[in-house]
Amino acid sequence: MFYHFLQIPFTGTDRHVRVPSTQALRALDSFARHGSVWRAAEELHLTRSAVSHQLRLLERELGFDVLERVGKGVALTARGRRYAHDVHKALAMLGDAGAQYGGGGIGGSFRVSCTPGFASLWLCTHIAAFQDMYPDVSLSILTPRRLDDVSSPDADAFIAFGDGNWPNRGVELLCDVQFTPLCSPSLLNRLGGLSRPADVLRTNLLHLGDHEDWARWLSLTKVENADPASGIVFSDMNLVFSAAIAGQGIAMGDELTGRKALAEGRLVRPFDIAIRAPRSYYLVVDLAKADHPVLPAFRDWLCSSLADAAAEARGAYG
Repeated sequence: MFYHFLQIPFTGTDRHVRVPSTQALRALDSFARHGSVWRAAEELHLTRSAVSHQLRLLERELGFDVLERVGKGVALTARGRRYAHDVHKALAMLGDAGAQYGGGGIGGSFRVSCTPGFASLWLCTHIAAFQDMYPDVSLSILTPRRLDDVSSPDADAFIAFGDGNWPNRGVELLCDVQFTPLCSPSLLNRLGGLSRPADVLRTNLLHLGDHEDWARWLSLTKVENADPASGIVFSDMNLVFSAAIAGQGIAMGDELTGRKALAEGRLVRPFDIAIRAPRSYYLVVDLAKADHPVLPAFRDWLCSSLADAAAEARGAYG
């Protein structure tokens, strides 16, 4: 079973409260102990902006200010200090409970099969945070031959890219995918800019797996006499982005896996027109392995991290 959020009942009532994400609470606890965002970021293996974002989300969920501006920096408010003190005790209690009832906490081997592009472009740049939270887990990342392959008997869970139809499996949507053209600044300069959608036909179209996504985008933008089957087809997103960064054509990419290259200026988005892909990223589990002790922790961390990434993207791209 996959849990959408943790609910804790109040004694004597049937009310429930949604608990803020563990990652946000850990950000607050680390900030309270170190007194600075950069030291908290260093401890949690996150960027400073990610820690600040977690604290803003926490304030929004709590409904009161945790931080206040002090000179050129920030500090905890009086209410924030009291809350952080309680959070520290709660996190310590959770750690003690895991050690007492879980034989030292969550541990053991856990093998995740993940599509190559998602693994290298997102998972591998965030996975240290999960390992720090669960140091007793022996984690392995595998890559399948196909983006929708969930057949490996060696994997305990799969991050797959497909239509969500995997019979007799536990399936949960991780995130929808919005595809949009991405290219290198050098290619954009070489072409003299791209002023209208039809201008993409002046260079190679770079495809992931098939021609479907470019066909849908060209149809949406009403580009006439287009041949979406032209260009080069690659087997995973790493290759698509490598070709695009090298100026070999225009990729139909998603901002989740392309965010680092976009932030660093190696890729740019020439048009503010995106299409929702018919396939998405899913967490898929063999029902025989649904009771794996590491699975709930990995699932909660993964969903929380992706939700934070989506929130940061909305802030960055409006």
